[in-house]
Amino acid sequence: MQDILEAIMAAEESNDPDRELAGLARLPVPESYRGVVVRAEEARMFDGMATRDKDPRKALHVQEVPTPELAPGEALIAVMASAINYNTVWTSIFEPVSTFKFLQRYGRLSELTRRHDLPYHVVGSDAAGVVLRTGPGVTRWAPGDEVVAHCLSVELEDAAGHDDTMLDPQQRIWGFETNFGGLAELAVVKANQLMPKPRHLSWEEAASPGLVNSTAYRQLVSHHGANMKQGDVVLIWGASGGLGGYATQMALNGGAIPVCVVSSPEKAELCRKMGADLVIDRAAEGFRFWKDEETQDPDEWKRLGERIRELTGGEDPDIVFEHPGRETFGASVYVARRGGTIVTCASTSGFQHQYDNRYLWMHLKRIVGSHFANYHEAWQANRLVALGKVHPTVSRTYPLEQTGQAAYEVHRNAHQGKVGVRCLAPTDGLGVRDGEFRARHEDAINRFRGH
Repeated sequence: MQDILEAIMAAEESNDPDRELAGLARLPVPESYRGVVVRAEEARMFDGMATRDKDPRKALHVQEVPTPELAPGEALIAVMASAINYNTVWTSIFEPVSTFKFLQRYGRLSELTRRHDLPYHVVGSDAAGVVLRTGPGVTRWAPGDEVVAHCLSVELEDAAGHDDTMLDPQQRIWGFETNFGGLAELAVVKANQLMPKPRHLSWEEAASPGLVNSTAYRQLVSHHGANMKQGDVVLIWGASGGLGGYATQMALNGGAIPVCVVSSPEKAELCRKMGADLVIDRAAEGFRFWKDEETQDPDEWKRLGERIRELTGGEDPDIVFEHPGRETFGASVYVARRGGTIVTCASTSGFQHQYDNRYLWMHLKRIVGSHFANYHEAWQANRLVALGKVHPTVSRTYPLEQTGQAAYEVHRNAHQGKVGVRCLAPTDGLGVRDGEFRARHEDAINRFRGH
């Protein structure tokens, strides 16, 4: 592994980094590598505990694991950096189910997928790094290519997946519903998960947008989601967070009018730095949408609607960008305009949503479920990053050994934007290939740093 890292680091000082990286094809593949895992033997460790009290630091371990053989259509990448997504939090606290159930189901599909059904699960659904090897049938990518990986894993043997790959019956999220994920020194991906690494970004910056940026793109921009248009009022929950930070940028880029909901003055300031003018600090304004565990407060829905109209000059949201779930969903359905759209994913505050259906059916609103993105959507979202239209939201990074702490901060919402993890990269700031282009966007790239 050290030889691989030295070859990649040699590209930092080279006038021809592509030539240096092409030499990776001559290096042997390590028999094992370090990965962040959960263990099947610990899947019941948090039984009986409240979700908030479950500690990812106790379940996530860094250990040496064997390097799997590549199947046709796959690639092995040396992971320089990854990032924390909420699915890694779910994996680490074994909610809503243990991910070993996913690995067992995938392992029954074929002889090749049986590799994934192991007593440990290498987690992580983001990665930036360099291709080391490709399996039979891969023609687009070669050893030495600098890449980022999106997390959609599909088989595409069923006709249902060929109009929208997210509808493939064998659609899975890599590193969550499959093994050999990105929080590791090496990772196994399908070749159609790979995309070019934006050349002006460091490894940790390039790794951070993948899952959340693609998810936001499908939710807001794609015709599979809300099909956002210029002038739309878009209510964005958690607008400075891992997902909402990209939704805010896309709303602004697309000529929409974001109304950003956050939970602190610091988060409100980050939204304004991104260019959003309409911000609601729900903590400062005392919004409480539930009277108790069983009873919502419609008066608070109404108060939120009035606050939105106050900011927008009397307009209700055309689109509500929903991801908190249980805590906010009743309010989201209520405040959307007549004929408006509530587009939802994630449900990080709870999967059981309750809302008053009169405000949906009588006002002709739509609820659209949205899950990650297909390859085309992920590619387009990554292209926006490469063009400097959308910027990373990395606030801090941790070394691989401290992944548990990184996941703990995301679990407790003690973070801004995205939390990055350095896998093989020894420090932040490596991997930049186009410094001139970067210099034009430096402030935007770094606006979340240190928060």
